[in-house]
Amino acid sequence: MRDDPSVIALVERAVNRDQTAWNDIVERYAPLVWSVCARYRLNEQDIEDVGQTVWLLLVEHLRALREPAALPGWLATTTHRECQRALTTARKTEDAGTKLDDALAVVDGALIEQEILAAERNAALRLALRELPPRCQQLLAMLISDPPYSYAEISAAMEIPMGSIGPQRSRCLERLRRTAALARFSAGEMRVNSTGGE
Repeated sequence: MRDDPSVIALVERAVNRDQTAWNDIVERYAPLVWSVCARYRLNEQDIEDVGQTVWLLLVEHLRALREPAALPGWLATTTHRECQRALTTARKTEDAGTKLDDALAVVDGALIEQEILAAERNAALRLALRELPPRCQQLLAMLISDPPYSYAEISAAMEIPMGSIGPQRSRCLERLRRTAALARFSAGEMRVNSTGGE
């Protein structure tokens, strides 16, 4: 997804002080930042501090990004560094002799790539879901909720027969697969795989 035009467009708009673009960047990549923080097992306050620092650093450095499509990688790498900094600071405040967790190991490029890919998949899925008709959005949301709704609850809430839920789910999933957001993501993923990448 290194050449994803939607990322490039978002970065260009954000550089030009488009507040909607900034909001979209945060919505799209906040899960990436939080997932990196979760790997370091930081406490809630440190996670908040790291997240805030990462977004402030982005504001300061966005214009300097040579490749706008590299934004997800920049965010993942910066988050890893800030998490390491938070752990180092915590270590200094702990009693002497305690060892820092294995989380301070060298940042693994493959791990960063996996996190970026997961964030991009999630962003593409959120966009794809928005392309669906409201009834499909509602049905799929009820089916994947935690805890999941029973077919009887879905039938009552959506006023459809229980026997229609499965076929409607299949049609909604097929529409989801054909959305522009997922088609673009799948094409980009296939392009990376066909060139011998990850």
